[in-house]
Amino acid sequence: MSDSLLNNRREFLKLAALLTASGALPLLQTFNAQAAESASAPVRIGYLPITDATPLLVAHHNKIYQAQGLTVEAPRMFRSWAQLVEAFIAGQINVVHLLSPMTVWARYGSKVPAKVVAWNHTGGSALTVAPEINDVKQLGGKTVAVPFWYSMHNVVLQHLLRESRLSVVTKGTPTAQQVKLVVMSPADMTPALAAKQIAGFIVAEPFNATAELLKVGKVLRFTGDVWKNHACCVVFMHERDLNQRPEWSQKVVNSIVQAQLWTQQNRAATARLLAKNGPNRYTPHSVEALLRVLEPNAERARQYQARGAIRHPEWKEERIDFQPYPFPSYTEKMVDLLKHTKLEGNNAFIQSLEPKKVASDLVDDRFVKQALKQVGGLKKFGLPDSFARSEIFGS
Repeated sequence: MSDSLLNNRREFLKLAALLTASGALPLLQTFNAQAAESASAPVRIGYLPITDATPLLVAHHNKIYQAQGLTVEAPRMFRSWAQLVEAFIAGQINVVHLLSPMTVWARYGSKVPAKVVAWNHTGGSALTVAPEINDVKQLGGKTVAVPFWYSMHNVVLQHLLRESRLSVVTKGTPTAQQVKLVVMSPADMTPALAAKQIAGFIVAEPFNATAELLKVGKVLRFTGDVWKNHACCVVFMHERDLNQRPEWSQKVVNSIVQAQLWTQQNRAATARLLAKNGPNRYTPHSVEALLRVLEPNAERARQYQARGAIRHPEWKEERIDFQPYPFPSYTEKMVDLLKHTKLEGNNAFIQSLEPKKVASDLVDDRFVKQALKQVGGLKKFGLPDSFARSEIFGS
């Protein structure tokens, strides 16, 4: 096993331990021992260097938090989900973006008293494969990397594999009708694809764009073209803050909603401020890769349609998009899909979850509804002004 695969395995085991009631307990005890923070305590953002974090970082760069009357520390970049989750549970950071299925594991698997307060973005991920692969069926007998078992990436990938009559294994050598899935850090995925250690990966941007620019892989499908307008990362906050600092929490969510609206209207500027040579060096990515993700390109969209990476142009999905409202139907569908998705680690609790109860318990939408009202509602994001929708899947 390569060093990168060993490191990825260690990170997975660390995160799997954290996301159990016993593993999280020492960190929760540390958090509970801390005095509740005052209303003036700062916003402490934690993030991974992926485009999923965009609204949190835009709100910092554009001083939107400060305009709301908040103090804010410089955002802290983490290199792995394990590091980010550990810091959040212990209370070192208080506003994070997490993979939406990961919040299910955190709240119900490890009993972390935290809730989803908004979506951070929609879409923003893709299945990228070696250049010679032209169909999901060709992944049979091969290995594909996912960023974590509890990720929308794993859920959507396994949906696609089931449609192609391929089953999933996580150990051993796959047969021609099986696909082996491995957990891998996003930063390791492009090098692993180039070295032919894996046949593909499914992950957040801009790693798919980077693989395209380096000509080591191509986008086979965009996840937003499989599940219309799906969330990937969501904003997760401590329940104690939501209950004991409601005005502070409202201002945080106001800031994120305003940042999403600004990003919608300033996509190229967003790419520049996120880039490695941007003023805050938020990510290690090039402007070129970030522009490929954030800025619409009609000619490239036609090329994707011609080879089937986009099969539903009528959905008018952007490669990544931004809107904050956490639709209950999405959470219900996600929980239902998790019950039919192969997951490593302690996951027995998943089968006992009731989707409707999770949608009302995991999510606290009080603040985002008020924030949306202040900016003119969901119609400002090009959506019907309704807090209900139906989930749409495509082949």
